[in-house]
Amino acid sequence: MSIFLSQRARRVRLSPIAAAGQRANALAGQGRDIVALTAGEPEFDTPEAIKEAAVAALARGETKYTPTAGTAALRRAIAARYGRDHGIALTPADVIVANGGKQVIFEAFAATLDSGDEVLLPAPYWPSFPDIVRVNDGTPVILSCDERSGFKLDAARLEAAITPRTRWLVLNTPANPTGAVYRERELAALAEVLRRHPHVLVLVDEIYEQIRFGAAAPHWLNIAPDLRGRTLVVNGASKTYAMTGWRIGWGIAPAELVQAMTAIQSQVSSGASAIGQAAVAAALDAADQTFVQQGRLAYARRAELVSKTIPSIPGLRLLPPQGAFFAYVNCGGLIGHVRPDGRPIESDADLVDWLLEAEGVAVVDGAAYGLSPYFRLSFAVADAVLEDALQRIARAVAALQPAQAEVMA
Repeated sequence: MSIFLSQRARRVRLSPIAAAGQRANALAGQGRDIVALTAGEPEFDTPEAIKEAAVAALARGETKYTPTAGTAALRRAIAARYGRDHGIALTPADVIVANGGKQVIFEAFAATLDSGDEVLLPAPYWPSFPDIVRVNDGTPVILSCDERSGFKLDAARLEAAITPRTRWLVLNTPANPTGAVYRERELAALAEVLRRHPHVLVLVDEIYEQIRFGAAAPHWLNIAPDLRGRTLVVNGASKTYAMTGWRIGWGIAPAELVQAMTAIQSQVSSGASAIGQAAVAAALDAADQTFVQQGRLAYARRAELVSKTIPSIPGLRLLPPQGAFFAYVNCGGLIGHVRPDGRPIESDADLVDWLLEAEGVAVVDGAAYGLSPYFRLSFAVADAVLEDALQRIARAVAALQPAQAEVMA
């Protein structure tokens, strides 16, 4: 007997990143020597001061249900941090706290999308975005942004893509999977287009906000303060404070949207973990942010290593990441090459399979992010692990041969 699945369930797939991680874990469980560069997860441990704050919350008995939209302490801490860092005046009423940034995004789309409503997604995109749109009855509209654009959407493409059914534009900066960072003039140009289309909301995914390798642009809400009434900013503690397993994210939005998302959350999960919220509030309130600065330096060092090494491997090239901890590697120069067993490399997925099979390096194919032929590797791993992985990739690529036609030519 098979279970009847809804059309909603049929529209959704397992996250390609999770699938790649599961495959790598399965091989490791079989005794294979696997280097996994699939997950967007810092290898650092959560700082001791944050863990101590969680222990203190336990000792105070903060083990009960929390308000659906988040504890007053954490919502105040989030509002205060945006005031300190960006000069943006927020109140706790502007903030919703959830079980990670992904839940914030899901609830926002659940609160605003009706069947056929369109969401503009610049590609490459985080793979969860189109599926979250689909499960909420929306239509993802993919806007391909290649290397020539720096993997960024420009004003002309945005203007051409907007229709009467457009409900959201999604902006991710620094971006997963490319590490691209929008500059002030680029954001200002997009804002100018959006002013002509007041029916379009803006989702700014800034989960990697604190991981930038150059000068930061002003915040979107400072560049376009007049668009604040239709902007949702998504952020969280996972990447900045190495707190992925604590599952605390937040959204900053107009009060009407916060209220609608809170109502949905009340029927999905209720409030997020009391202990996790206490820990994140302590992280944001702390005067000492050395951990954040050290993490940024470590990721910048690894980005430089990847940016120097990858282009030295024949058939690969890379637009150096400007933030986050991912490299989006162009592998077009290897399409058509042949493995030692005679099987051709016909796609980025084939190359990803070869890297895993030949040298035990797990990465994610570019098709998962909406733009091929590429693969994404995460450099949120220890330096020695990354160096080993890059050497393995070089060996795997060296074992490939050009197609016979190319050799004869």
